[in-house]
Amino acid sequence: MKKSPMMPLILLAVAVAGAAAPAWAQSRIYRCGNEYTNDAARAKERGCKLVEGGNVTVVPGMRPAPAASGAAASGTPTAPQRVNDSEQRARDSDARAILEAELRKAEARRAELLKEYNDGFPQRSALEMRNAQAYQERTAALKAEIERVESDIASIRRELGRLPPSAGGSK
Repeated sequence: MKKSPMMPLILLAVAVAGAAAPAWAQSRIYRCGNEYTNDAARAKERGCKLVEGGNVTVVPGMRPAPAASGAAASGTPTAPQRVNDSEQRARDSDARAILEAELRKAEARRAELLKEYNDGFPQRSALEMRNAQAYQERTAALKAEIERVESDIASIRRELGRLPPSAGGSK
């Protein structure tokens, strides 16, 4: 077999690439909780685990803005602000009024839906006269909507039950 004049150059290139390969390799990476390091001594000292199976890319997140008050900056939570009894009664009264208004709206909506549902036989529209599937789908959708509204009514009543009784003695 005849030697190519390029053969020594190719062999030299392969030898140089082989010698440089360890320089391209990533050093060992250790995981210490949510922190990564390539310092083996520090990793051993802290009991970190070696990360295997590929390269690691760490993108630093944003740091939270420093708190303005001294208590929040020190890491201790602040105590909730106390409100006086009359202010709390006013808040409870407002909450009760809002919930009662929502209850009235939900009950009115349920009445409308029940009327339209007509005990499972809603009035057919012109399109539904020719398309039985559309009628069945609308009937099922009405039934599901009635169930959702009844669930909402039950939830509102539970919330009203959790509020202290109002001074006016409503419901």
